[in-house]
Amino acid sequence: MEEWRFEPAHDFGLSAEQRRQSLRREVGLESAISCLLWRLITRFYLALAHRLEICGRENLPKRSPFVLVANHASHLDAIILGGILPLRFVGAVFPIAAGDTFFTKRSSSIFATACMNALPIWRKNCGAHSLRDLRERLLNGACVYILFPEGTRSRSGEMGNFKPGLGRLVAQTNIPVVPCYLRGTFDALPPSGRIPRWKKIRVNIGQPVSFPSAANDRIGWEAIARSTETAVRALTN
Repeated sequence: MEEWRFEPAHDFGLSAEQRRQSLRREVGLESAISCLLWRLITRFYLALAHRLEICGRENLPKRSPFVLVANHASHLDAIILGGILPLRFVGAVFPIAAGDTFFTKRSSSIFATACMNALPIWRKNCGAHSLRDLRERLLNGACVYILFPEGTRSRSGEMGNFKPGLGRLVAQTNIPVVPCYLRGTFDALPPSGRIPRWKKIRVNIGQPVSFPSAANDRIGWEAIARSTETAVRALTN
């Protein structure tokens, strides 16, 4: 029989504020419950206000880890991608959010962690160690990332080019990357808007891809970004 060993939580000893901003933050019972309630509320809202249509749900992996990637035009995007996942993944879903947008104020950081379970990436100071921490968590933990490789919301509604950060997470691994295309979120809540409009939204989910043979270097990361971008653009019809 294997000897039992006690291992403290990765965020043990951090203050509440430090825990919210840590990429090693673990999900407790209270956070899991709040995320579940938020998920149920937003599912009802998306069905009622935006008549959310989901195409290709069968392409979602049955088990974690995996990464959902999509075009990005609205603050609704992460809410929608979290909402399309089965409830069994609640507590294991981590949207990768802009730290300079959601984690600079106490109120927004509490919302981002308590409801969305988001992990922060600081766009102006995203060191290699941050992506290494995210990669390690993806490889070692049963988690799901929601990632927008454009890096920011589109100001025109048109999809931009994908950045290579995704490649640093999944190069030389069998972790599935699930391409998704969100249609209608820019009309419902563009970056210039504050209150969502009741516009129809549709999500197209493509077949998962993985990159076990991609080189874990700049060339490989950029190739993964281009391949994934192509897969998302193929879902626009």
